[in-house]
Amino acid sequence: MSNQNIKLAKFAGFCYGVKRAVETAKKLKYENPEKNIYILGELIHNTDVINELESLGIKTIYEIPPKGNGICIIRSHGEAPDVFDKIKNAGFELVDLTCPDVKKVQQKAIELAKNDYFVVIVGKSNHPEVMAIKANADIYSSNVAVAANIEELKPFEEKIKVHKKVGVVVQTTQMVPSLNNIVNYINTIAKEVLIHNTICQSTAMRQKEAKELAKESDLMIVVGSKKSANTTHLAEILKDCTKTIHIENDAELETDYYKNAINIGITAGASTPQIIIDKVINKIKGGHNYDNTSS
Repeated sequence: MSNQNIKLAKFAGFCYGVKRAVETAKKLKYENPEKNIYILGELIHNTDVINELESLGIKTIYEIPPKGNGICIIRSHGEAPDVFDKIKNAGFELVDLTCPDVKKVQQKAIELAKNDYFVVIVGKSNHPEVMAIKANADIYSSNVAVAANIEELKPFEEKIKVHKKVGVVVQTTQMVPSLNNIVNYINTIAKEVLIHNTICQSTAMRQKEAKELAKESDLMIVVGSKKSANTTHLAEILKDCTKTIHIENDAELETDYYKNAINIGITAGASTPQIIIDKVINKIKGGHNYDNTSS
């Protein structure tokens, strides 16, 4: 519709860590066409990207075989130290594409564990990044807890009170209010609290900018996988600001969603490719090509 004003957030789509992982995986295949290239787990939470990698001959595996040959990639979420050993012992050449920001969280968690802090990881316990952070800290301490909210931390209250010293790290894609709620709670039960706000800069900027865009939009569209933590958090944050829909791609975008909207803001998760964002915008514009350089 011609009277619609569509604005795309500047911090939408691939972040540095994801871009690096995808480009490196493709480069490895290009430089080693005769070698098997495997990724342990989905490289990023985006089906289109996984399918593209498969079409290039880069296979996703979910278990390490007893014997293997070729290259095995550790994805951007990171892995437990014993997984690195298993990959090498199976006979693979290992390429570590853990996001540098995730590595920092792992290092902070290890430091806290070594220095006898009760380690609290703010994040989703079943998320691969969080599982890897915990596995790294677990080597040095048995006092490690994961919690996405206060309710999940309450079972550890007595242990924390006895321990007195608490160290906090955060899943890189978490929301600041989630961190603040947990820290405020810990402050009431612990004697000493050391906080490392390890929410990555890309996530913080993406959330801040999307909230600003929501203020001037009567509809926000969040594009990205429902399995992506940072994308679902974006949608959660924006629902408190204005009408918000979360779609994986243009196929999920119904005309009824946007036909009455005048000011439409669009943002996307860190694992959403630009081509998918462009297709969503083109659909709203009625199939006309959209030049994202003008946004």
